[in-house]
Amino acid sequence: MPKGEGKVVAQNRKARYDYTILDTIEAGIVLTGTEIKSIRAGRVNLQDGYAIIRNGEVFLINVHIAPYEQGNMFNHDPVRSRKLLMKKKQIDRLIGETKSSGLTLVPLKMYIKNGYAKVLIGLAKGKKKYDKREDIKRKDQEREIKRRLSEKY
Repeated sequence: MPKGEGKVVAQNRKARYDYTILDTIEAGIVLTGTEIKSIRAGRVNLQDGYAIIRNGEVFLINVHIAPYEQGNMFNHDPVRSRKLLMKKKQIDRLIGETKSSGLTLVPLKMYIKNGYAKVLIGLAKGKKKYDKREDIKRKDQEREIKRRLSEKY
């Protein structure tokens, strides 16, 4: 997790179930006025979102930020693609990772840090069905062990 993470606005819980997260990167987001207001209100859905690299820039695709309720006719499109703010060195590394090993960029959480909206992007590898089953089995076993230990003491 990034150091000094602010107020978490939205989390993508399904991402850790569907993917094995290898690395995480914090990025800023280019937003309009009504979008930041909706984010501060917590009206964000990262569920189907992903990031792509196009022309040396990283874009957040399919992330739903609900229109601001007090907004007027200049309200934003809820699922427009949004540019992510990252350093050139980070983008170059991501290009290499995604092209060579077939990894995916998945938004894990969105939060407010020092007044700015940030997104935590995970460099992820897709899990197979049997991997998901093993994870569920392992979590059940851990839960059972904790339950037994708490009964004992």
